[in-house]
Parts: sequence; structure tokens; C-alpha cells
Amino acid sequence: MMIRRDGVDSAYAWQRLAISVTLSTMGGLGMWALSVALPVVQTDLGISRADISFGYSANMVGFFLGGVVIGRLVDRHGVVFATIVSTFGLAAGFALASVTGSLLLFAAAQLLIGFSAAATFAPLVADISHWFEKRRGVAVAIAASGNYIAGAIWPPIVEAMISGHGWRTTYLSAAALCLVTMIPLALTLKRRAPDHETHAVAVARRSLAALGLSPNGLQALLVVAGISCCVAMSMPQVHIVAYCADKGFGVARGAEMLSLMLGFGIVSRIGSGWLADKVGGAMTLMIGSTLQGVALLFYLVADSVTSLYLASALFGLFQGGIVPSYAIIVREYFPAREAASRVGLTVSSTVLGMALGGWMGGELFDRTGSYQAAFINGIAWNVLNAVIAWWLLSRQMRRAAA
Repeated sequence: MMIRRDGVDSAYAWQRLAISVTLSTMGGLGMWALSVALPVVQTDLGISRADISFGYSANMVGFFLGGVVIGRLVDRHGVVFATIVSTFGLAAGFALASVTGSLLLFAAAQLLIGFSAAATFAPLVADISHWFEKRRGVAVAIAASGNYIAGAIWPPIVEAMISGHGWRTTYLSAAALCLVTMIPLALTLKRRAPDHETHAVAVARRSLAALGLSPNGLQALLVVAGISCCVAMSMPQVHIVAYCADKGFGVARGAEMLSLMLGFGIVSRIGSGWLADKVGGAMTLMIGSTLQGVALLFYLVADSVTSLYLASALFGLFQGGIVPSYAIIVREYFPAREAASRVGLTVSSTVLGMALGGWMGGELFDRTGSYQAAFINGIAWNVLNAVIAWWLLSRQMRRAAA
């Protein structure tokens, strides 16, 4: 008879999940502030759309690097120390951005903001996966939703702050807010994750061997999948505010669409967690990837305020489950002791895709004068993601039939 590990699937596990989501929501300010501030900062610094998109890409590259580095740190030392250090980095990045007058310094500040914010995403998702077994898919999806909750609540707040006080004061206020809220939250997570049975490690190794891939081979495949899905995902998420401004609908409408998109993304993420508990990570990835491609096609024909609101709602509802599915796949095929490192690298690769896609969207806009080519580019990358998901799923099904 298996002896239960202390704390797994317990009331404390759900309490820890709630704290992790709150931390992720606060740290998510580091990801979403620039999406709203993008056209204002562009005007203030006197730079092009591609240039300011480079600043966004610096944020995403920092997030990728932070996810990899901090993931390894969490596997060794737990989440508390890493989160506290990252909070100071997040505050410093916002403060530096608020006083900069050049693209280079602004991009450097965004790099620091992204690196520091990474501690509140993939590492927390990996950490919470240790505390659940029966409802791991749902728990991981909820933990990953903190990023989308941030996207749902922060854009309207940031837009109102910028309208009333300017983007520099808004960034300085964000620095102070992170310091006073995130450190106390981090200190509540001192309890270390439960130990994992040795048989679980053996199961993970047998599953990986049966899949026909080496550990590094599967890791590389997941990284490519993560990059491709989020090059596609970045087009609406990064540029919807600027897109609405260009069409004459106003920045406020774009911020509302971004909030709507990410609000529906929360629903999608939680629903995908329930689905992953039923059908596994690969099938969830395949479904999410297919539906995201459908939503991107809607954007190609949406040309009114109403249709853009509808497209944004559908996009959020369809794509929210993609990123959590990577964490589920990692836990299905890798030992638990490598969870933060593997999830950190895999999930952070999605942010690298956001960085690449955010820059590509701005570059294609500058070259063509519209976002039509950018949406087509996103669809092409989405096809690559769907092909990877289909291949992985087909290998699983072949293994199950053998």
C-alpha cells in the first residue's frame, strides 16, 4: 500500500496554490505593462514601431533566461529565496525604465523586468505540481492562470494610470507595488515540496523510453513547440492595443480587448487542466493548437470594433490551455526532481516565442504598413506547433496500442 506524502492533495496544497496564483498575478505586471504602454513609450522616445517592439522582445528574452536560471535555482533551493531576489530585480527594472530616455536603456530595463518576473511563472507552476496528484492538471492550469489574471486586470489599470499620470509615474508606482506585496507573499511558501517516490522516477524513465526519444530530444522538441505556438500567440497579445490605435478605435479599446482576451484565457486554462487530467498533456496541446489557429483566422477578417472584440474573446478562449499542457507533458515524462528546470526551460521557451513574434509583428508592420502579413506569419508558426503536437500524440497512441 502506498504511503501518502505529507501535504499532497491537502488543504495546505490548495492554500499554497492560491498564494502562488496571487504571486504570479503580481509578477505578471512585468509582462503586461509594456503591451499597454507601447504606443505612448514609442512616441515619448521618438522611435519606430519595430524599435519599441524590440524593447518588448528584450522583456521576453529576459523572461526566458530568468525561467531557465531560476528554474534550476528552485530545484536546488526552493521558491522563496528566488522569488524574493526576483522581486527586488522587478522593482529595480521598473524604476530604471521610468527614468530612461533612450531605447538602449529602456530595453535593458525591460530585460531585467522580464528576467525577474520569470520567478512568478514557470517555477511556481513546477512547484505546485509537486503538491497534487489526483488534480495535477487542474492545479497546474490554475497556477499558470496567474499570468492571465494579470493580463485581465492590469491593462485597464495601467492604461488609466498612464492617461492620468504618464507612463513614467506608472512604472515607478509598479516598482513600489511589487516590493510591498510580493515579498510577504513569498515568505508564506517556506515549506519545502514533498519527497517523491523512487518508483515515480522509474515510471517517468520507462515512459520516455517507450516514446522513442532521449530526454534531451523530447526537451528540444518541446522547446521548438513552445517557441512556435507563442510566435503565433504574440500577434494579438502584443499588438492588439497598437492595432486598435492604428485603426482609429483608440488605445482604451485595445486595452479592453487585451483584458477580455486574457480573461477568457483564464477560463480556457482551467478547462484545459480538467481536460489534461482526462486525456493527457499531448492531446490537450493538440486541441489547443488547432483552436488557436482558428482564432487567428478570425483576426484576418475582423475589421470593426465588434468583430475585434469577438475575435479577442475567441482567441482567449481557444489558446489558454496550450502553455499548461507543456508542464503536464514534462511531469509525464521526466523525474519530479527535474521539474522546475524542465518546466522552466519548456515554458520559458514560449516566452522566447513571444519575444520573436512581438518583434516580427512590429517589423512586418513597418515593412507593409498593416498587420495583415503579421497575422499570416503567426498562422504559419501555429501550423508548425500543431504538427509537433500531432507527432507527439501519434507516438503516444502507437505506444499505447503496442
